[in-house]
Amino acid sequence: MRRRNTVARNQARVPFEVRFWGVRGSIPAPGPQTRRYGGNTPCVEIRCGEELLIFDLGSGARALGDSLLAAAGGPVRGNIFITHYHYDHLQGLPFFAPIFVPTSELTMNGPARNGRTTRELLSGHMVQPYFPVTAEGTFRAKVTYRDLPADGTLQLGPAKVQWLELNHPGGSLGYRVECGGRTVVYATDVEHGSDMDSGMFEFARGADLFIYDSMYTEDEYHGRGGPARTGWGHSTWQAAVAAANAAQVKTLVLFHHDPNRDDAAMDKLLRQVRKHRPEAIAAKEAMVIKL
Repeated sequence: MRRRNTVARNQARVPFEVRFWGVRGSIPAPGPQTRRYGGNTPCVEIRCGEELLIFDLGSGARALGDSLLAAAGGPVRGNIFITHYHYDHLQGLPFFAPIFVPTSELTMNGPARNGRTTRELLSGHMVQPYFPVTAEGTFRAKVTYRDLPADGTLQLGPAKVQWLELNHPGGSLGYRVECGGRTVVYATDVEHGSDMDSGMFEFARGADLFIYDSMYTEDEYHGRGGPARTGWGHSTWQAAVAAANAAQVKTLVLFHHDPNRDDAAMDKLLRQVRKHRPEAIAAKEAMVIKL
């Protein structure tokens, strides 16, 4: 018993933190009206001890790459996990500076789709006439590509990473990271109300931090006063609260903010959420959460 307690204490000492570099959905929304929450599209950095894990390469990845090189003073080594290949989650790929440094070592983890590998799908975002240079012609780092099945587990140093297919057009992976007895779940780009919900709730069960798609209000989702967003692959803040309750998570983090929702509207939305989940947080660029 004494040895098990010692192991548990040693695990708990492993630094575990989450930093947000992009929190917006669909398209970047820079400007004075979104300055406090940020206008970049999804990119989240997670550190588990010395292990670097990056989730998605939206436009926020540009600033992340610059920061990593400045801090390291040399090559960058880490794992990048792609949820899916829609533009807003890969806009930063061609501008992620570490990938152009020959001594950097990066592993790109993502799902194969439509008979194409992760490497083929990522390279397909950098082809003429849509982009002036190719990935094969410009990437200088040692890049390894790993195709992920619909669900599975990877052990990366002290970090255990699991993933699960979510309900989103064309598919999207949710990720669960466990480190030193603490857990973060990253479940962006998921639409509620399908038979996949129960599996996702179980996947997120007991997470310390639950980063969840909360792009719309119920009125927006159902088209009360505008076009309906049903079938678009995103959830509401009400669905986020319900998912957090069902999964019995400790802290809900609202994510993938609507590009039309300015800072004042985000404040209002968060106040509504906190009537149901007082601990809830709305993700902001540069926000750091230590677990």
